[in-house]
Amino acid sequence: MRQFAGFATAEEANKRYRYLLEQGQTGLSVAFDLPTLMGYDADHPQSLGEVGKCGVAISSLADMETLFAEIPLGEVSVSMTINSPAPILWAMYLVVAEKQGADWKKVSGTLQNDILKEYIAQKEYIYPPRPSMRLVTDSIVFAASQTPRFNPISISGYHIREAGSTAAQELAFTLRDGMEYVDWVLERGVGIDCFAPRLSFFFNAHNDFFEEIAKYRAARRMWAQAMKDRYGAKDERSWKLRFHAQTAGCSLTWQQPQNNIVRTALQAMAAVIGGCQSLHTNSLDEAYALPSEHAATLALRTQQVIASESGVTATPDPFGGSDYVERLTDEMEAAANEYIRRIDEMDGMISAIERNYPQSEIARASYEYQSAVERGESVIVGVNRFVEQEEQPIDLLQIDRSVEL
Repeated sequence: MRQFAGFATAEEANKRYRYLLEQGQTGLSVAFDLPTLMGYDADHPQSLGEVGKCGVAISSLADMETLFAEIPLGEVSVSMTINSPAPILWAMYLVVAEKQGADWKKVSGTLQNDILKEYIAQKEYIYPPRPSMRLVTDSIVFAASQTPRFNPISISGYHIREAGSTAAQELAFTLRDGMEYVDWVLERGVGIDCFAPRLSFFFNAHNDFFEEIAKYRAARRMWAQAMKDRYGAKDERSWKLRFHAQTAGCSLTWQQPQNNIVRTALQAMAAVIGGCQSLHTNSLDEAYALPSEHAATLALRTQQVIASESGVTATPDPFGGSDYVERLTDEMEAAANEYIRRIDEMDGMISAIERNYPQSEIARASYEYQSAVERGESVIVGVNRFVEQEEQPIDLLQIDRSVEL
């Protein structure tokens, strides 16, 4: 169980992490603020107004030490959502772990480090695509020999879906990004089975329950086929697609925010049934602000109820054999493979990005979806159906601007 968290100063974020661990969370997932994501220190003029607002501000090794004070990095798995400055933040993290006495060979966690999805969807990049790919592949090569239990990349469809893609586009662009990273590392002379077992993925868990399950099932099947047939991987660990899932932030509404609890529970259930290895459940108030302590606890309890009371963890593929889900899985795979074929014809994902291909496909899908919502063809409870005119306000977490000082 892993909740994405981080806000304000390193001291404040550390308190939230220790609280979540005390509540039964088993791993940490670090949210960095926008200046950190873009490579700026908190006191840089470009950081004004953004410090600590959507994640924790980290400007130095001392900040990283404070962030993980009293948290044993040799025992707690840590995921870090950082991309362009990923090698720098990861170096800080490894130094903190070393100072705590942790062995790099035993430290576990995940570095997001997926720069391709930044060009496709999230747009938080610093350098051009090809130099950025060199930094990513450097990290993957380093991890293969120095940190064998740490995932040096989380190939992320989550942000592609948040930008408005369809489920099939999320699946296709994510897996093709993964293939692009594999191609670049192979060019460095590293054998496929030396690094592929540590590649990890990150998918969105959206509203359509059966479609999401089919997406995850197709993803595992397609990655196994690519590893065996396209790259000749022999190690069974290389064939396995290991993924983290997060419930859909873009599905949360500020209207009737309590409804977000139900949305998150259904999305999380789909991710678990689909086979995710770790999960983040969004909080009910995230359409307004960073999660309050109460909302974050309720989101964590949602995971715990699913894990402990629902029974869905008893089998790895409970919908396997269902005519409906098997058909959806086949259709999802076929649609995604058609996108991958087109990208291959363009000579890979970087060339496709330079042609604006995935970006324009996502923009078109997003426009079509929003048009359907505005016409009332796609129902969003509390927004375009079952609307309430007067709603009670909810308590929100506010970040003090003094964190910039």
